[in-house]
Amino acid sequence: MPSSSRPAGRYTGFSAAAFAALVLLTAPAAFAQGTAAPAKPATPESSAACPALLQHTFPRLQDEKPQSLCQYAGRVLLVVNTASYCGFTSQYKGLETLNAKYKDRGLVVLGFPSNDFAQETGSNTQIADFCENTFGVKFPMFAKTSVTGEQAAPLFKQLAALSGQKPRWNFYKYLIGRDGQVAGSYSSMTSPEDRALVRDIEKQLSLKQYR
Repeated sequence: MPSSSRPAGRYTGFSAAAFAALVLLTAPAAFAQGTAAPAKPATPESSAACPALLQHTFPRLQDEKPQSLCQYAGRVLLVVNTASYCGFTSQYKGLETLNAKYKDRGLVVLGFPSNDFAQETGSNTQIADFCENTFGVKFPMFAKTSVTGEQAAPLFKQLAALSGQKPRWNFYKYLIGRDGQVAGSYSSMTSPEDRALVRDIEKQLSLKQYR
């Protein structure tokens, strides 16, 4: 009696076609279930919620386009009220050097020109040209801002309340940590090269985790 079994390793045309169709139908589904799109790397802006102290918007000095300070969340910030006709105006050079030296580690110097002490009478365009042409300033600068008294911008009112010190003159400085909290305040006499200031900046930069 002839055997009804097929030779091992052989398939009929129908079964081979069916098998191929099954592979084509199931493989994409299996791949989709087993493979996830790579996650985008976290950035300081996306991984750190914007703290209350940075929830302010200022016009950019050069073109007066609105700039949210939330873009600096997770960074170490040195906020400075500046002026073009002051005995401390030369600090622009040191501030730019400080910003350039530590920016890759997370420091951003933020400059806020102010005429509160009657030493910043020019227009925003004139101030921008002066800062760039005289001192090569590249760090972010904002339009003329009131920094003291009843007319002070809300940011500076907060800084004064949190630090216990309001700007008494041009080039007063506030250090803000990665967590959005005031880490220090410094008088106009404190130069950008001051050892204590630099030490405090480096301490804040060493806190790698965005809290």
